[in-house]
Amino acid sequence: MAFESLTEKLQNVFKGLRAKGRLTEADVKSAMKEVKMALLEADVNFKVVKNFVKTVEERAIGADVMSGLNPGQMVIKIVNEELINLMGSEGAEIQLQPGKAITVLMMCGLQGAGKTTTTAKLAGKYKLKGKKCLLVACDVYRPAAIKQLQVNGEKQGVEVFSMGDGQSPVDIAKASIEHAKKNGHNLVILDTAGRLHIDEEMMAELQQIKENVEVHQTILVVDVMTGQDAVGVAKDFDEKVGIDGVILSKMDGDSRGGAALSVKAVTGKPIFYAGMGEKLSDLEQFYPDRMANRILGMGDVLSLIEKAQESIDISEEKEKEMSERMKKGRFDFEDYLESMKQMRKMGGLGSILSMLPGMGVSAAELEGAIDEKQMARMEAIVLSMTVEERRNPKLLNPSRKHRIAKGAGVDIAVVNRFIKQFEQSQKMMKSLPQMMGGKKGKRGGFGGFGGLGKMGRMPF
Repeated sequence: MAFESLTEKLQNVFKGLRAKGRLTEADVKSAMKEVKMALLEADVNFKVVKNFVKTVEERAIGADVMSGLNPGQMVIKIVNEELINLMGSEGAEIQLQPGKAITVLMMCGLQGAGKTTTTAKLAGKYKLKGKKCLLVACDVYRPAAIKQLQVNGEKQGVEVFSMGDGQSPVDIAKASIEHAKKNGHNLVILDTAGRLHIDEEMMAELQQIKENVEVHQTILVVDVMTGQDAVGVAKDFDEKVGIDGVILSKMDGDSRGGAALSVKAVTGKPIFYAGMGEKLSDLEQFYPDRMANRILGMGDVLSLIEKAQESIDISEEKEKEMSERMKKGRFDFEDYLESMKQMRKMGGLGSILSMLPGMGVSAAELEGAIDEKQMARMEAIVLSMTVEERRNPKLLNPSRKHRIAKGAGVDIAVVNRFIKQFEQSQKMMKSLPQMMGGKKGKRGGFGGFGGLGKMGRMPF
């Protein structure tokens, strides 16, 4: 995820502060100097960094240390609060028209920012919220833009309105509203054309659409991998067309992430969503407090809970059954396969662990610790077992293990080690019943995973 380098640098700064019994003014200024460099290297806007550091420094030097916090923790608390303020204090929602009235959203952005994919992701989000969406193909210039929207719309189960590339975007937008009225759509999302850079022609076209169609929200998609350029793009679009908010794309990449910390401060416009992956489901609502926690290495359990509830498709009955089985240490290899399947839906073990607080490892260490190939080998071992062997591991005698090793293409020692670790995990599950159970929506965020905080000891 973006910010990995920034998180590591900030954690190192705060580690030094925690080691001190009391902080002097010199300690605070020295730490803030390091924070300033870390933010600049993360490509945060220079003016934003300057104001941020000044505010934190003033608060930290004059702060009374709260009960239960040491001076170092107090500085971390102040930094966290100011990061939240920087990104907008609280999560912002796209404003929709009430009831069955049609809401028109106009998506805009530069070519390559991921606008068309983000448009489809947004439609998928609102479809889940009960909206009848209509995607409108207004990009008549980029080759395959219409086809891309149609393919993504089909995957999301959302209708796409297109008049081909022979009509003007303004006429297409106007016709789409009539189509929406006749067919009961209450959310129309216009996918407009982008350019490689901002030019008068593109801006004029967007202005013409807004003059001919009542656009309720204009949403800019910016690529965080372009760093400070993304902030400049947001400022230009807002001045020339007028935007109501921003969606950040490619937040899962190895970008420095400065755009997320700069856009709101520079433009005054809120960040609505962040694209966290290539899948059409990988669009998360942007919450400044959660993002600040991630940046400071404090985890993001609330987002993990929401991700679990959206991704996991285990029925309440099945979940209750798995819960009871785990409490009794009867977690078998069939359950293992189910957990692997659900974990993949949530983005994999790395994605899950990155949201958990207190892991005590850097992003680089986390990546090194999680060997996806090793996990695939373990899954191959289980898939080489018969159904009876998966459900009753006690059947696994030496001859069966040799057959399984051959089927999985691994040494018999690997199979033996995996089975031994699995048995240890069963004992662990039995000793941790409090990690399981709960009604739907209260799964501890992990929906049948048996305590993801302990995944490191599972036989992966």
